[in-house]
Amino acid sequence: MNTKIAFQILGVCMLIMSCTSKSSQKITAAESYDQYLDVAENTTIQSVTEIHKFWSEKLEKTPNQYPYHAKVASAHSQLFKATGEISHLMEAASHLELLNDRTKYQNAGYIRSLVRNYISQHRFQEALTLLKKAEVLGENRQATQKMLFDVHLELGNVAEAEKYLNIFKNEHSFNAMIRLSKWYDHEGKLLAAIKMMEKAMLKAEDANNNFLKQWSYTNLADFYGHAGRIKDAYTHYLKALKLDPNDAYAKKGIAWIVFSHEKNPKEALRILNTIMSQHKAPDYYLLKAEIAEFMGENVEKEQNIQAFMKAIQDEKYGVMYTSYTVSVLSEELHDTKKALEIAQQEVKLRPTPQAYDLLAWTYHLQGNSAKAQEIIEKHVIDKTSEPVAMYHVAEILKANGNTETVSEIKAELLESSFEVGPIMTEKIRRL
Repeated sequence: MNTKIAFQILGVCMLIMSCTSKSSQKITAAESYDQYLDVAENTTIQSVTEIHKFWSEKLEKTPNQYPYHAKVASAHSQLFKATGEISHLMEAASHLELLNDRTKYQNAGYIRSLVRNYISQHRFQEALTLLKKAEVLGENRQATQKMLFDVHLELGNVAEAEKYLNIFKNEHSFNAMIRLSKWYDHEGKLLAAIKMMEKAMLKAEDANNNFLKQWSYTNLADFYGHAGRIKDAYTHYLKALKLDPNDAYAKKGIAWIVFSHEKNPKEALRILNTIMSQHKAPDYYLLKAEIAEFMGENVEKEQNIQAFMKAIQDEKYGVMYTSYTVSVLSEELHDTKKALEIAQQEVKLRPTPQAYDLLAWTYHLQGNSAKAQEIIEKHVIDKTSEPVAMYHVAEILKANGNTETVSEIKAELLESSFEVGPIMTEKIRRL
């Protein structure tokens, strides 16, 4: 064959392969999700606001009717979910605390309602104390025990969490299945976690419970993303949006797919800006900063980091964004002294492998890689498979001369490129 013709054919083949590869990366379609971005009015906010007004007026007229506090708190909780406004979460807490004060913390159901609020605030130690009281009271003890599993796992009390899991793990209820799925994920058994979450989803669909369906769709979408099943993740985020067009979490999930998988930062920003016009959460700014860095827009990145730091100055957020704050202070603002103080406090409040990872990473960035390695060997390695933590482990080991283990971790981390995003993936490649 003529050499020139052969190279022309090869060139055409390579172009076709390149185009095919690029097109295979594209799994989202703006026409599928645009209908959910510009929602004219949030009917959930309207209806819940009316409910809030109704019960608030009744409570004002008859303040001795303490159960009305539960109704008002429920409305605030729903408004927090719909708007992201932290004031609603705090108002709900105030009413639930009043309710429990009035009943002298003798109603397990009211205690569990307050615990759900505290979990949202990341006040896990206080949540644990309250759940122990509720467990002694005994009313619907299994509901309390399921929450005890949640809180112990969040606090890194793995043995205690497993003890409670063993009580209900053979149940066929939705609430048991989702916790077993969470346990499998904690153990690094992603396939088992997905299968159990799929069973829970079918349970929710059989019951035709829209709240549980929406919850299972978004959680399953997250799992699919971790497993590299990006198309399945996208499909389930859309399923969640079909049930609730204002589901900010599902929209953010799609924005991440567009950014991390499809490498389309401008479209990801368009989605994200729409979300932020309807829903408030400080961490949106950090995602915008990450996208700006990918685009080489350093001024834009800095502006978003500063916007995040300003937002979390609101004391209502408490410890909800501690891990984000430690990362920003140490990595972006190079204030490792302050980051270390916060990281040490977080370890005391929540001694999980992730908290210890942040502490070790901060020591490493401060120049004390030997101390960092002590921490990861004792509290992180073999205790979590979370990609960001494992990247930190690899960098710390590398700094201490352990290159053989780093190569093994690097190979595994490159399989998590979608989960960690393009910025982190590039750092992993440089390990």
